[in-house]
Amino acid sequence: MERTCKPVAAETINKLTFKDKMRAYKRSPLSLILLLLVCGAALITMLTLLYLIFYILVKGIPYITPDLFSFTYTSDNVSLMPALISTVVMTLIALVIALPLGIGAAIYSVEYAKRGNKLVQLVRITTETLSGIPSIVYGLFGYLCFVTALHWGYSLLAGAFTVAIMILPLIMRTTEEALISVPDSFREGSFGLGAGRLRTVFHIVLPSAVPGILSGVILAIGRVVGESAALMYTAGSVAQMPGQAGGGLFDSVRTLSVHMYVLSSEGLHIDKTYATAVVLLVIVIGINALSSFVAKKITKKQG
Repeated sequence: MERTCKPVAAETINKLTFKDKMRAYKRSPLSLILLLLVCGAALITMLTLLYLIFYILVKGIPYITPDLFSFTYTSDNVSLMPALISTVVMTLIALVIALPLGIGAAIYSVEYAKRGNKLVQLVRITTETLSGIPSIVYGLFGYLCFVTALHWGYSLLAGAFTVAIMILPLIMRTTEEALISVPDSFREGSFGLGAGRLRTVFHIVLPSAVPGILSGVILAIGRVVGESAALMYTAGSVAQMPGQAGGGLFDSVRTLSVHMYVLSSEGLHIDKTYATAVVLLVIVIGINALSSFVAKKITKKQG
């Protein structure tokens, strides 16, 4: 009598039961300790994040009123709209300055420079060093360079250039990692079909690295939106729309984070501070959700 063997999926063969896992952890107690530490750290991080979000929402939502979104700031309504528009404009200007420089430098260092190039190694060391410098140091540099030396004064443009220098190392490093993660077979296949290096980079490599580059851009936007120390030394803290004083990009403005700091330091509108924090939290979560959606769409389209 012949026996027929039913095909078994690979997932079923490699799947371990709970008893098997416990036996493995019993043979190696260190693995169990590491597992518990990782799970504990993940749980603490998640609970801390949920607590912060819940605390900000509970404290801020009751004080969100239509006056908070007035286009004119007064000491009565303490409107956040001028700060919100200034934040958006400053972020766009900073990205326009930093994105071409950061992505271009990453493309050169990965695709064009020879491996072991001393200049590229020096640039990477400098980039990693700049990533660890506190934001207050960037603020002092921006004050000495843009506000004082170039005579821009406390202005939107000075703040945008300062935060552009801050996010440049982040964009460059994330773009480099995204380009390095693209398999060399993509480049070899493109070269084999007769495409040049420039066409290969812009039509093969860059589209494949877009999700990684986009994640770096989102991190950069989050840093610009949440920055306050550097902008107080360069952009100032005047609650007005960009260009309202007639100076255009040379008008002094305040961003949402600076707006929150000023209100909390005054101590007169703590409730409005929490309301501003809610708006800032919604903006950050919305940007992250949008970036994840776009990255998934791009990855699905490429697949």
